[in-house]
Amino acid sequence: MRYRVIPTLLLHKGGLVKSVQFKSYKYVGDPINAVKIFNEKEVDELVLLDIDATRENRPPKFYDIIDILSEAFMPVAYGGGITTLEQIKLLLYNGVEKVIIGTAASVHPSLLTNAAAQFGSQSIIVSVDVKKDWLGRYGVYVNNGSKKVSSDVLGYAQQMVAAGAGELLLHFIDREGTYKGYDIPLVKQISHAIDVPVIACGGAADVTDFSKAINAGASAVAAGSMFVFQRPHQAVLISYPVFKELETHLLNRV
Repeated sequence: MRYRVIPTLLLHKGGLVKSVQFKSYKYVGDPINAVKIFNEKEVDELVLLDIDATRENRPPKFYDIIDILSEAFMPVAYGGGITTLEQIKLLLYNGVEKVIIGTAASVHPSLLTNAAAQFGSQSIIVSVDVKKDWLGRYGVYVNNGSKKVSSDVLGYAQQMVAAGAGELLLHFIDREGTYKGYDIPLVKQISHAIDVPVIACGGAADVTDFSKAINAGASAVAAGSMFVFQRPHQAVLISYPVFKELETHLLNRV
């Protein structure tokens, strides 16, 4: 089975940034230049997230997105500021492969139902952003991790799938940008309880983390820092594992 390995790019104030635990943004370059580099590295897919849109209560910046898409030779999933069917239609008709919905899905699950009916559930990803409180209890958060909407991660994931999500982006806020690896027990719990693909995101340090998530049931793995920084000094260097390395760790797993 072929598993997808997906770089996640964050758009902030017109540039490309990387965050740690959904904060502490560091500028890492121009998004179009990054896309061109990922073209050369033949990545499977890209996730593009505008992290300002919901906070600023504005729609996606369609012209900027179209400019980026014009340079992308791989499927692109876009999220940020999506609240209406018309926005979803514009994004899909202009080349976005899938839309990622977070905050709006928590408020209006019917948006997922209507979008899945009109465009197909395979085009609809729901971002399930998870972190623990000081007692170690899980919660689902929206608005860039600032607002808790559920204490039941599994129940929330099932609700989103029932509403029409064709895929879930399971995003670990506590681990994002930390290189501590994915939350494997949660990947296993969610992926084994729902019948749509799960993308694990947040915390990957190397391809062995990808392998652990796939073994736990994830259908795809996503990462940010691993693909844009060179450790230990966090120098900006866009990279992607070579095919042979991915083949060894992922491609032939069943």
